[in-house]
Parts: sequence; C-alpha cells; structure tokens
Amino acid sequence: MNQEIVNQLAGRIAKDLLKQPNRVITADEALISSGLIDSFSLVDLSLMVEDDYGVQIDDTELNAETFDTLEQLADLIESRQ
Repeated sequence: MNQEIVNQLAGRIAKDLLKQPNRVITADEALISSGLIDSFSLVDLSLMVEDDYGVQIDDTELNAETFDTLEQLADLIESRQ
C-alpha cells in the first residue's frame, strides 16, 4: 500500500466528494459498505481516480469488493500504473 496515495485520496474524498474538508478518513475505513460513499459519489470517485492517476477503472469494479477502503483503492491504482 502506498501511503502517499492513501493520504491524497483521503483528502480529495473528504474535500471534493463529502464536502467535509476536515474529515479524517483512515486507510482501512469502509467507504462503500458503510454508506459513506453512495452510488452517485462512487462514479465521481472512479472518475477522479482515473483523472488523477491515469488508470482505467471498469464499471464492474465499482463495488465494495474492489475498493471499499483507501488501502484497496491505493493497491488498485498501484497495480495499474
């Protein structure tokens, strides 16, 4: 897991998706299964990841099994860069 990616994602999600810039999101906090990120925000998150990191995320990967936590999302990003 790349801690720098996790920190960047946490900041962007809190600020841009949740509109709560002071919210702290931990690397292992459930995003999707907890309801923190809803289906609309999930699409925004995938677009943000694709734009920021230059990786492709398939629509079938937009689920809690693929990236429910920042750790999972960072691992996915690293595996595609």
